[in-house]
Amino acid sequence: MCRGLAEIHCSCLEWAKDMRSSLGTLLYKAEVGHHLVTSGWYRHRKKANPRSPMEEAIRWKESFSQLLSSKSGRSAFCTFLQTEFSEENLDFWVACEEYRKTRSTTKLPAKAQIIFQEFLECGAPREVNIDHQTRELTQQRIAIAWRDCFDLAQEKACTLMEKDSYPRFLKSPFYRELLPQPSLRIVKLSHTGGSS
Repeated sequence: MCRGLAEIHCSCLEWAKDMRSSLGTLLYKAEVGHHLVTSGWYRHRKKANPRSPMEEAIRWKESFSQLLSSKSGRSAFCTFLQTEFSEENLDFWVACEEYRKTRSTTKLPAKAQIIFQEFLECGAPREVNIDHQTRELTQQRIAIAWRDCFDLAQEKACTLMEKDSYPRFLKSPFYRELLPQPSLRIVKLSHTGGSS
């Protein structure tokens, strides 16, 4: 097995399999005229969100912010990034979002240090690609541990994903499999000749 597939989180793969299965079921049942009886991912998502999985996947193409605002969109994008060994930008973005939502101000300094060491420090285990000035400014800001201390670095990582990874995601077979596929219709030609 190649290294990329071995490292993909089970939850992301499980989600992708469930979504693919549900989409296939939806397409099949719609083509044969049955009522939609689905299971798994679609039934769970229908309760949480009235949009169908296909409608949701289509919305991800509208803008990168639409993709990021969707939990299943982030999960699909994460799975795609893992196949390219470049999920650190999305993981950093998510870590910044969680950091900003931290209620306890006493926890902010420790969380800020962990995020910086994991993603921004030179030679960090999951170093994101940002310029030296942004790195230095962020390091100064985390000394104070403001809620917005990662905003500039997060914006740079987001811009990089939007301009680089996001267009590749939209062109990938992985994303196209999530979209409704045009069905092939067989046109029957009938002989219209009749006896007089």
